[in-house]
Amino acid sequence: MAPLLAVENLEYAYGSIRAVKGISFHVDEGEIVTLIGSNGAGKTTTLRTISGLTDGRGVRGRILFAGKPIQKMSGHRIAAMGLSQVLEGRHVFPRLTVEENLSTGAYLRKDKNIKSDIQDMYNLFPRLLERRTSYGGNLSGGEQQMLAIARAFMNKPRMIVLDEPSLGLAPLIVKEIFGAIKRINGEGTTILFVEQNSKIALNTASRGYVMQTGEIVLHDRSENLLVNEDVKKAYLGGE
Repeated sequence: MAPLLAVENLEYAYGSIRAVKGISFHVDEGEIVTLIGSNGAGKTTTLRTISGLTDGRGVRGRILFAGKPIQKMSGHRIAAMGLSQVLEGRHVFPRLTVEENLSTGAYLRKDKNIKSDIQDMYNLFPRLLERRTSYGGNLSGGEQQMLAIARAFMNKPRMIVLDEPSLGLAPLIVKEIFGAIKRINGEGTTILFVEQNSKIALNTASRGYVMQTGEIVLHDRSENLLVNEDVKKAYLGGE
């Protein structure tokens, strides 16, 4: 069976600066896969290119989602195909309430199940139910991350792409966020995420790709990467 997402020889350049240098990887339907690496490795650029959020003129190579090339598509068309992204920094609508933010995540949908799906998001993140009438800009960082993930899930995507879901969050909130990611995956949504906390990333994902300066330098099952000496020294705090 073909993978849900296939990235083939992907390059991306900001003018003369090559941020992504001919990488290839795939994500199968139902998987959780992570990209790890240091700052400046090209991880965020890779995700933004997959989601159609970079300038298409800088893209080389192919990106296939559900067998269809998407490397030149706009972000809203890619979202309509069933691929949603949670951006680094959350980017909730600060002057909309929690419930209004969730409703915006369903703007591409035409079905009548939106209200019940909002309730499902409150079940996934009970804290959002408590804050349902609060403005997005008044939420804590952890609450905003929960809202951003729930809003992306309201699109009923086949795949969610997340950029640094633990960034700036307290350990207990990080644990709650990654527990929700696993539950979302357990309901059938494929997950690809970038994460600087490599230990959490590899304990969540089934497979991982290691990026350095725009290239993928290593790929393996997560359990193997966790005991790989080079990965341990570079990303897991020592041997």
